[in-house]
Amino acid sequence: MIDANAPFAMTDTPPVRISTVCSRAARRAFLDLPKRIYRDDPHWIAPLRFEERQRVFGHNPLFAHAEVRAWLAMRGDLVVGRITAQVDALQQRTLGEALGMFGMLEAEDDGEVFAALSAAAEHWLRDRGCTRVQGPFSLSINEEVGLLTEGFAAPPFVMMGHGRRYYPPRLEALGYRAAQELLTYTIRPDFVAPAVMTRLAERVAGQVRIRPLRRKNLDDDLEILRDLFNDAWANNWGFVPFTEAEFRALGRTLAALIPDEYVQIAELDGQPAAFIVALPNVNEAARDLGGRLLPWGWAKLLWRLKVRGVHSARVPLMGVRRGYQQSRLGPTLAFLVIDAVRQGLSRRGVDSVEMGWILEGNSGMRNIIEAIGGAVYKRYRIYQKEL
Repeated sequence: MIDANAPFAMTDTPPVRISTVCSRAARRAFLDLPKRIYRDDPHWIAPLRFEERQRVFGHNPLFAHAEVRAWLAMRGDLVVGRITAQVDALQQRTLGEALGMFGMLEAEDDGEVFAALSAAAEHWLRDRGCTRVQGPFSLSINEEVGLLTEGFAAPPFVMMGHGRRYYPPRLEALGYRAAQELLTYTIRPDFVAPAVMTRLAERVAGQVRIRPLRRKNLDDDLEILRDLFNDAWANNWGFVPFTEAEFRALGRTLAALIPDEYVQIAELDGQPAAFIVALPNVNEAARDLGGRLLPWGWAKLLWRLKVRGVHSARVPLMGVRRGYQQSRLGPTLAFLVIDAVRQGLSRRGVDSVEMGWILEGNSGMRNIIEAIGGAVYKRYRIYQKEL
């Protein structure tokens, strides 16, 4: 019998063995393990179990172009670690290399466990022709990304990962090195706009229209947002486009949780040119639910989000069309959508916003955020290793 909740202490330590997650019991143990890994961490928030099960073992649209395998590390009957490996055909076509990924990494502080988990993932990826591995991606670059390296003393925002302090050194001991550094910023939505940005916005007032999500035309607006994202992010490191099915599934889930004004689209001379999406921080509302939505979790979550409201939010998606990014219009459009969404956040009592993730080298976006009072809040790292 697989037990993900037994205590760590053991008198005799059996060797680590790796098992592929195939059965219902193994899937349950895979999802249960983080509760024990973070049992003494007051800042960890259990992910919503239904969402995580669907994402890893259910009907994730990612699976139309990606293959995923999951493993557990065992000592006897005790689960001591987990990991996934992914091969994404769309990612490989987009980037033009035989890249593999790992993700969903959780384990006790034991070098043997980390070595066994990484070896299982690397062997599987080599068998599928991969020459390099990057991660963690849980499960793609358009989902949870990176390993937390700074900011452990604060709970994660929605759709962002947490971690233990020993994770980075354990990976580095196995030959993994930094591929990218990612930042998240915290900012108050009642910031005072810099005069230079206000003047730039005034100059284009007659050309630019800012509007919220049109719920009656949800499918049309989701496609506009997907097109804007895929264009705006095309030159970013590691970019993989959202497919129509992926973005529709994500958009319909988010649309059920967010007010219309949490999405803002800038139209320049009638054409979509920039966008921003803010999310209520579901983790704030779900902190005491333990990841469980049954029997009363759904009702509590929806009441807290829709009636009581939450005081924090996250901006996970934002972009300006490539054609404007190197012009004066680029930062102007970015400021206009930020300014529009922050007004809606303020009206709903939000006083803390996380913006990210943002590549450490993205000086243009970092300058805009820092000009309106943003401060680096957490750091994440994407690792890589040659296979």
